[in-house]
Formats: sequence, C-alpha cells, structure tokens
Amino acid sequence: MNAPPSINPFLSGNFAPIHCEDELADLPSEGEIPRELSGTLYRNGPNPQFEPRDHDHHWFAGDGMIHAFGFADGKVSYRNRYVRTPKWEIEHAAGRPLFGTFGNPMTGEPSIVGMDSGLANTNVIFHAGRLFALEEAHQPFELDPESLAPRGYVPLAGRANRFTAHPKTDPETGELVFFSYMAGEGYFSDRVAYGVVDRGGNVSRLDMFAAPYSSMIHDFFVTKNHVAFPVLPLTGSLTRAMRGGPPFAWEPEKGSHIGVMRRDAGVETMRWFTTDPCYMFHPMNMWEEDGTLHVHVMQYERAPLFPDTDGTRRKTAPARLAHWTMDFDGASNAVRREIIDDLPGEFPRFDERRAGLSYRQGWFAAHTRNQSEMTFDSLAHIDFKRGARQTYTFPPGDVPSEPVFVPRGPDEADGWILAIVYRGAEIRSDVAIFEALDISRGPIGLAKLPRRVPFGFHGNWVPSC
Repeated sequence: MNAPPSINPFLSGNFAPIHCEDELADLPSEGEIPRELSGTLYRNGPNPQFEPRDHDHHWFAGDGMIHAFGFADGKVSYRNRYVRTPKWEIEHAAGRPLFGTFGNPMTGEPSIVGMDSGLANTNVIFHAGRLFALEEAHQPFELDPESLAPRGYVPLAGRANRFTAHPKTDPETGELVFFSYMAGEGYFSDRVAYGVVDRGGNVSRLDMFAAPYSSMIHDFFVTKNHVAFPVLPLTGSLTRAMRGGPPFAWEPEKGSHIGVMRRDAGVETMRWFTTDPCYMFHPMNMWEEDGTLHVHVMQYERAPLFPDTDGTRRKTAPARLAHWTMDFDGASNAVRREIIDDLPGEFPRFDERRAGLSYRQGWFAAHTRNQSEMTFDSLAHIDFKRGARQTYTFPPGDVPSEPVFVPRGPDEADGWILAIVYRGAEIRSDVAIFEALDISRGPIGLAKLPRRVPFGFHGNWVPSC
C-alpha cells in the first residue's frame, strides 16, 4: 500500500502563504485603540510566491512579505506587500519557482545560477529616515515607508555582502551596530563582519575576522562599550550540501564560542569565551557591570528546526530564558549559564530605549498548554527586579506573534505591547494591544482583520513624525 503524501508543516495551516496584497482603512475594532498610539507597526515574514521546488522546504526560505498596521486617531489601517527583491521579480516574470531553498544551486534551475537569491524576509527596521527589510544572507533592501514599494538593495555591509537581520540601535549615539556571518565572497565561509552605521545613515566602520568555524549566527550582543559574537554549533558546510546533505546542521562536537571585544578596539583584540554545546536565536538584552558582560537569551539545548549532519531530525526541547555571563576583567574564558525562568518561549523583546544598558522589564511569546517548538499560546512579562512573571493565555487555537513594545512616557516600560494574533477558529488575525505592565489583564483593544496574517518573524514600531 502506498503511504499518504507527507504535508510540509511550513506550507500548511497559518504557516501557509497568502497571495493577496490588500489596503484596508479603518479596521473594525473592539475595546480601546489608544489615541496616543500614532505610528506604524511593521512586520516581516516568509511568504513563498510559488510552491517551493524543494520537497523539504524550510520555513526560513520563503519570500518576504511586509504587513504594515498604521495607527492614528484611535483607528488602525492595514497594507501588505511582497518584498519585490530581484529573486521575486525573476520568478514573478517566469510565473514559476526557479531558485532552490536558501539559493542552493543543486536544487535551483541552471538558468539562475549566480543570480541574487535574497528573500528580505526576517525583520524590518527604520534608520536614518529609511525603511529596510532584512535577512542575514544579503544586503538591506529598502522600501518606501508608505507604499512599501521597492527601492532596492543598499550596500551598507560593503565587501561583507551580508547584513544581519538583527542590528542594534545604540540609544545614546543613535548608531546602528551590525554584523554578518559567512561574510564576503562564497558560501559557508568562517568570516564574520562587524560594522557601524552612524545616525545619518553613513557606514563609519567595517571590519572582518575569522570565527572558529562556519556557523549560523542569527543574532549578537551589543552593550555600551562591548560587542560579542556567539558562534554556536549550527554549522554551515558547502561540502556537505554538495553531497546532498543539509547545508545547515547541528554539530555539537564543535562546542560553543563567544567572541568579545571593546567597540573602540580592533578585531585583533577579540577574546573567545567557551561553553558546552547550546543554541540561541535571540537575546532579550545585554549589559555590562563591574567587568562582567551579562546577556539574557532564549536558550536551546540543541538547535531547533535543523537536522544532524547525517540528515536525522530530532525533537528539540523549547527554549527557556537564561542568563549568560562572561567576566572580561577576569582570567577565566568560561561562559556561565543559568536558566532563570522555566516557561518555554521565544521572540524576547524589551523597551529598546534600554538597549545595551541595564534594564528591568521584558516580554516574550510563550507556551503554557503545550511545548510545540513552532507556535505559542501566551504572552509573558517578566520583572527582573522582583523576580516575578505574569502571563496572558489566549483561547485554544489562537497564536500570538512576537510582542513589540511601544513607549508612551519616558520611564522604562511605560507603554503598550502590540502583537498579531492568529484566531484559529475564525482563520483570520487581530492586532492586540496590551498595557505593557499588565499583560495578565488581557488585550485592552483589538483591531480585526478579515483574513489571516501568516506566522512570521520580527517587526518594529515606527512613530509618526
């Protein structure tokens, strides 16, 4: 008897793409849409234009789509657009998929070998008056902030050719601090770039150095005076990919390494700290105190969503909030790691006016009913000073996005949390508004879409001018 065809989980349910581009004014609402909320919540995520060529299509490999929610005078509007990268334009003109997953030439059509495969599908930020869609294998892709029309790549990463999806804005200098992994020419190199874009949008620094090995470094750590690069054993290998193996795979024998240097020093001063194999996609925040670098991260014991080097896929325990410390004034190169909250979760956020500085409040998407590694059912708020956590759990079938903090007043955490919520029973989505320090109360207001927003990655709030 033939086995039933397998269904790729990243192409079904609310992972499945939508193919409409809409403009909706004055969404129906419920509760309070605060009139002080004036600006736009931009979100980015993968949304394949066509059925992918690869049978084992990965969630990370879909074309970018921006969802923009405009807030003004107690009302909410909505617009969504594909990020029209060169890849999107080439495939759109052909009317079919041409590129393999992650631009893999072994699974793409020969006609597109060497062409740009950028997706711009992971994050969306605003800096120096410009809106950029980001992913970590290409340069930033600029969009018109109002229409979301494409303006093209901006080569901020220069010769590094790649720009992180998670740059950090220094709240004191206004600088945009960035890095890239597998930098420069070629696939799967061990080169890492570090750079700075000043508040005016000009690149003021760009350096490159060799990491211990080729690793998927999704995010990094920046404090007032230091920068750190976590090289964790989710490795990249062109040789492995050319043999038909996984381009990215879990290889724990490589160990975990974190390179730390002062922001005013050269890359030749990098000091490498080490710890047992582990993984993290996202830190919450990082700061320094008394000669020690502190980082709050969502820590996995092994990288989720990726196989072993032989292609074996294993169930992965979800991430938990951990506190990592590195004593850069001491003699030890060991990273001290401690789980500080037992609630599984991901997508940690905080009041980014405290970026790289000591802080008190944070939020993340969480699992309370189940511990699936791919969807969430709750939002959590943690007060580090009190050691207290509160949660709000949505009705069964509903799934919240990453929580985004929006400031109201000058004090840390005085503001709101915005999250997009997939309503499973209705197959559509809402934007939910919470009082930032009263998450357990539930949403104070909802803006309701007539259709769904597929699960995505990251977004940010841009206030009105």
